[in-house]
Amino acid sequence: MATRYLRSSAVLAKQLLKCESKHKISCQSRNLSLHECDSMGLLKSAGIAVPEFRVASTKEQALEVAEELAQKGNKDVVVKAQVLAGGRGKGHFTSGLKGGVKVVYSAAEAADLADQMIGHNLITKQTGEAGRICSKVMIAERKYVRREFYFAITLDRKHAGPVLIASSQGGMNIEDVAAENPSAIITQPIDIMEGVTDAIAERVAASAGFYDDGLTQAVDTIKKLYDLFIKYDATMLEINPMAEDRKGNVLCMDCKINFDDNTEFRQKEIFALKDESQEDARDSKANAAGLNYIALDGTIGCLVNGAGLAMSTMDIIKLHGGSPANFLDVGGGATAEQVTTAFELITSDPNVNAILVNIFGGIMRCDIIAQGIIDAAQKLSLKIPIVVRLRGTRVDDAKALMAASDLKVIPCDNLDEAASMIVKLSSIVELAKDSNVKVNFELPI
Repeated sequence: MATRYLRSSAVLAKQLLKCESKHKISCQSRNLSLHECDSMGLLKSAGIAVPEFRVASTKEQALEVAEELAQKGNKDVVVKAQVLAGGRGKGHFTSGLKGGVKVVYSAAEAADLADQMIGHNLITKQTGEAGRICSKVMIAERKYVRREFYFAITLDRKHAGPVLIASSQGGMNIEDVAAENPSAIITQPIDIMEGVTDAIAERVAASAGFYDDGLTQAVDTIKKLYDLFIKYDATMLEINPMAEDRKGNVLCMDCKINFDDNTEFRQKEIFALKDESQEDARDSKANAAGLNYIALDGTIGCLVNGAGLAMSTMDIIKLHGGSPANFLDVGGGATAEQVTTAFELITSDPNVNAILVNIFGGIMRCDIIAQGIIDAAQKLSLKIPIVVRLRGTRVDDAKALMAASDLKVIPCDNLDEAASMIVKLSSIVELAKDSNVKVNFELPI
């Protein structure tokens, strides 16, 4: 079972990149995230208590489901924009509406709010200025809670497995709680072979502040959440808040789940729920092509094979005063078509002034990379500087291919020299842009 948590080097590199302060990442990780309504649906199917809810994609549907909930005695409902971003409650829509989570007191209000959310972009601290489109809303019964708790399960390198995280201070930003009151955070490493026992679940729930019948319910909920985490190959499951209502019922009021994208082959039903409209277009294209791509905020495009070499290539660009525009690992089995797609991804970023290709051919053949560069030059009419460093398998064949194609690229066998050169060329192009001077670096002679 433990092998399902082994990560590929590319995914590990992405996680490292996210934590590296010197590289600002402009798109989200490729671990699958589901909308709250889908995550809550998984909880409900696992027998975990959640507020009753419905999903609406139009104003008319919102009115219908809100009336349906009202007939069951739930006149007060919560309308939640289904957008994959944190801080929805504090965000704002391009329609002018403030807040993506609203309590309303009638079906008509629910319909009116849905109309101001659906089809409009929600802008939060995590979405960037453009925001993300809201295509549907979740309408849930309003619960009156006595106490709010925090609960999560995540994978932790330090403990080499899952860790339960809990706190009596739920319903707020857990990062703020950890910073201001670290003692309020409870962590419990889990033996992957043993799982969550009654004793472990009871210890965590009691430490968080549950007692009496609430403790019994919390133990049951924690065990079911862990089973769900394992069953669906999740990398993170967060309930904020887990609450106890006025009747003493323990419920999961909100849910966020991320899934390991390496397990798509056995989690087809989960991955079928993926909302492409919430993805960066380049990230979706990279996924479809089997490329590991992350957009950064620099000006030098990078095309490299191997996550480690990609990281070191970005570091040496930084060392010479440049800034990488992306992390792009074509892997060890890339085709010429994938290399062409890689160039399309890189050049789709208007900030890219130059491209550095750094290939160490082991499994990956240099001649395939060369053919991909040739095809990309012909298809995309590339007009920016390209420095190519090729070493290893079939490197002479690769050089012969590029020479025969009359491509005007700059070959360089030394990585340090290649990095220095690409930084200078990028600076020249940037200077020309600032001076409103058009510069074309044409590959075909």
